[in-house]
Amino acid sequence: MRIINNKQPEEPFHSGEVYQLWSSLYQSKNLLVTMQVLINHTGDHDLKTYLEDLVESCLRQEEQQVEAVLKEAGIRLPPAPPDRPDVEVEDIPSGARFNDPEIAVLVQKELMTGRVLSSYMIGTAHRGDIRTMFGEFHAEKEEYEQKLLDLCKQKGWIVDPPINVK
Repeated sequence: MRIINNKQPEEPFHSGEVYQLWSSLYQSKNLLVTMQVLINHTGDHDLKTYLEDLVESCLRQEEQQVEAVLKEAGIRLPPAPPDRPDVEVEDIPSGARFNDPEIAVLVQKELMTGRVLSSYMIGTAHRGDIRTMFGEFHAEKEEYEQKLLDLCKQKGWIVDPPINVK
């Protein structure tokens, strides 16, 4: 039995790793475009700064890392949707615009989903380098999710469920 560790990138991918890496990259590319739309809709300066930092410091780096792994393995890359143009929030009709609290909830859902998928990849990958990479993705998403929660508390966007006291 061969020992798997972080020092064996020459170890071949199993089919599940290939599928999950490819799917992860496909979802990342689509999420980046979605984030462009949400940034365009954001009216709150702090939320916009947070979203831009999330895209540049987390999501884009994840995309680049997974893309590099797939390229190195000679695996065809998934298609990417076209970028969205930058628009001013005032140019979006009020009835068609996402509100800032709605954007926060959508982003929080994406971060949570990303953590679940990272955990799944950690659990199913055999290669140590892939497990480590997705462990880092998980930790980074958790950090950004906490920053978003703090921002939502500060802005008063948290909607608590009713308290059941009996």
